[in-house]
Amino acid sequence: MKKTLFACLLGSTLLLNTNSTSAQKVSALFNGKNLDGWKIYGTEKWYADHGELVCESGPDKAYGYLGTNGQYKDFELTLQFKQEANGNSGVFFHSSLEGTKITGWQAEVAPPGLHTGGIYESYGRGWLVQPGKEKEQYLKMGEWNTMKIRVSGDSVATWLNGHEMITLKDDKIGAANGQIALQIHSGGGIKVRWKNIQLVTLEP
Repeated sequence: MKKTLFACLLGSTLLLNTNSTSAQKVSALFNGKNLDGWKIYGTEKWYADHGELVCESGPDKAYGYLGTNGQYKDFELTLQFKQEANGNSGVFFHSSLEGTKITGWQAEVAPPGLHTGGIYESYGRGWLVQPGKEKEQYLKMGEWNTMKIRVSGDSVATWLNGHEMITLKDDKIGAANGQIALQIHSGGGIKVRWKNIQLVTLEP
């Protein structure tokens, strides 16, 4: 009886320690309630709605961004998005913003056939890599999608709904650091919902 009780207590302690370690590595970038930890750039709409983060075109129909207060260099970012209406958006990393002018790299989020999961360098070299055409089928327009972005040194990879979309090595990315930012594209009529935005910091 004593051995059994000791084993249970030891197991509980190990489980608590494991959970504590995991909690230190994983950051929930969106708290589900408000935009604490983020800053709005531009005049487009960003708001929390029943545990989801919503971006929506405003009257100016211009580019808009929601950027993190913190900077992240090596990480694995997982999030879910659901595109309503046009749904042209993106997830920037190693980025910096002056008004609505952004520098950095974007993992594309776009309607079918427009390279979701590809990597685009804003105000730079443009498209660095696009997914193969056969991978466009993995996007579920109007439904929840799960995207994972892994940045480690000069290596970048993206996954959409469990399917690897691209891999890339780029010295310029490896030398950079910066914010994570969500984008709403110009043109109007765009609405995208986000949730479960979690980031794991990777050891250099």
